[in-house]
Amino acid sequence: MKTRPVLLFDLDGTLIDSAPDLAGAANDLRAVHGLPPLPEQALRPMVGAGARGMVGIAFGVAPGDLRFDALKDAFLARYAERLLHSTRVFDSMRPVLDALDGAGLAWGIVTNKAMRFTAPLVDGLGLTTRARVVIAGDTTPHAKPHPEPLLEAARRIGVDPAACAYVGDDHRDIVAGRAAGMATFAAAWGYLGQGEPIEAWGADHVLSTPIQLLQWLDLA
Repeated sequence: MKTRPVLLFDLDGTLIDSAPDLAGAANDLRAVHGLPPLPEQALRPMVGAGARGMVGIAFGVAPGDLRFDALKDAFLARYAERLLHSTRVFDSMRPVLDALDGAGLAWGIVTNKAMRFTAPLVDGLGLTTRARVVIAGDTTPHAKPHPEPLLEAARRIGVDPAACAYVGDDHRDIVAGRAAGMATFAAAWGYLGQGEPIEAWGADHVLSTPIQLLQWLDLA
């Protein structure tokens, strides 16, 4: 039997589907500005880019634009009010986490979402007592694609980074995982962004569905 790595997961778009609440917050803010709502499918691909992506799609502004900072702060305030309205663990991820727990395998979460949002989300979804470690975007001085958040997760779990694998739905997840010396899995069920196609990210494995993780771990 192969040696099974410690799995580390990105949060939004990999473990959980937070698009309804992030898109909802963007549309709430559009309404304040007298703009009609955008369909969730128009906003969904940029969920992985957080406030920057949501404000960019909803208002056509980017960091450095005069309106960006105020819109970002207003967006985050509205998102904080609806963190858990519709956000859920992906149905297809539940058996993966159950199998990891059942096999006694450690797993953790490494996200770029700030801890003020990450902690209540993870707790509200019942993952706090299950994840061995939760690293947020402001836990270390660097965020992904820098490898430091992943290296910190390995340190806190007490394993060598080479004994870990990182699963994420954004190109920067793969960049961070490779820089940390971890095996990398690209999650094709996630948000994926608007950059290069997932096959071009350089991941060790591209997963169509979460169950393929269990097959790779010989747990299916």
